[in-house]
Amino acid sequence: MSFLAFKKRSFDMTAGEIKICVMVSGGGTNLQALIDAEKSGIIHSGKISLVVSDNPDAYGLVRAEKNGIATFISKDERDLVAKLKENHIDMIVLAGYLKILSPDVTSLYRNRIINVHPSLIPSFCGKGCYGLRVHRKALEYGVKVTGATVHFVNEIPDGGKIIAQKAVEIMDDDTPQTLQKRVMQEAEWILLPRATEKLAAELKGGIAL
Repeated sequence: MSFLAFKKRSFDMTAGEIKICVMVSGGGTNLQALIDAEKSGIIHSGKISLVVSDNPDAYGLVRAEKNGIATFISKDERDLVAKLKENHIDMIVLAGYLKILSPDVTSLYRNRIINVHPSLIPSFCGKGCYGLRVHRKALEYGVKVTGATVHFVNEIPDGGKIIAQKAVEIMDDDTPQTLQKRVMQEAEWILLPRATEKLAAELKGGIAL
């Protein structure tokens, strides 16, 4: 199926449950936060129906399988789009997905893809700025506060509209590793489930974004 043909299909999101695809490249700790949030009822307007990874060894795939969620290893974007269509996916959550999506994909899901980034955008963001690199830069610059941002995904890396942010204080003895862990615990694992539920609820209610 062509990108154009898929783009023309309608998203009938008010008819039932919002189907969510979570995309990961590594351990899937943010995925686990989303799974836990769904189980606890924080996420109740949608359901994680598919987990996609560009890395066949990503532990996030194991987390998905342990929770009965379908998985898919994406080799190229045409296969990805076909899988999204097959699973009737309504929205996408990037949870530690390191591959940049092309405009072909972001345009198909305009205002339906969100990402969590481990800094307070516009600081320490953009192409090549991910994972421990972000926290290392924050420490090198000597900033006293960092945090996490959830934003919509567009053609510009980390350039979409900001949905939510949460600040995290930097300690004098922080390393990139300790800072990364605290930003996850105090910001990412809180913000991402809330933002996911917010978008799912808006889509389910037929709110134009």
